[in-house]
Amino acid sequence: MSLKDNEGYFSQIRVIAVLTPESVASALDLSRVLFEAGLRMHEITLRTDCGLEAIATLTRELPGLIIGAGSVVTPELGEAAISAGARFLVSPGTNDALLQFAADCRVPFLPGVSTVSESMRVLALGCKAAKLFPADVLGGVAFLRALAAPLPAMKFCPSGGMDAQVAPNFLRLSNVLAIGGSWMAPAELVRKKRFAEIDQLARAAAAL
Repeated sequence: MSLKDNEGYFSQIRVIAVLTPESVASALDLSRVLFEAGLRMHEITLRTDCGLEAIATLTRELPGLIIGAGSVVTPELGEAAISAGARFLVSPGTNDALLQFAADCRVPFLPGVSTVSESMRVLALGCKAAKLFPADVLGGVAFLRALAAPLPAMKFCPSGGMDAQVAPNFLRLSNVLAIGGSWMAPAELVRKKRFAEIDQLARAAAAL
């Protein structure tokens, strides 16, 4: 599927949990709670040293979970994530090398865009779905509404600044496939292992 025709893959789940684990153990504990609460697609960002190991562990321990890698900024990082078990890749932005890798990638790839020109560039490569990041800074719902008319074939998965209040507004837009966020797993609750509260937030997110 790679970069082309990725729209169908990223439309199967409306809310993607975006997680940056501090340890493999905490990743497993958190993903298990979120998965059991109904959030079936998790993006593990590769911003910490344990990211790749966390993906490998989650792939092994939670086989029903759709696990992917985020913050993929180089082809080498993408290959390492796939080897660890990632079933999809997400980048915050693109460059020529990353787009070439994405075009040939053997798993679905969601490229990051932040402008109309960047959206047109990936669309010209056959990509009909992209991550809009950082959505809140770029104008959020209003910006996506403005993109709908000139780019009717393009769909987005906005991420950045997402919370329980604004999430429904994004999901009502015709050009939004899904949203990504971590509001259902606040860092303080994760650190204190307050999983009952996280479960409630996750169930509300899954209900969207």
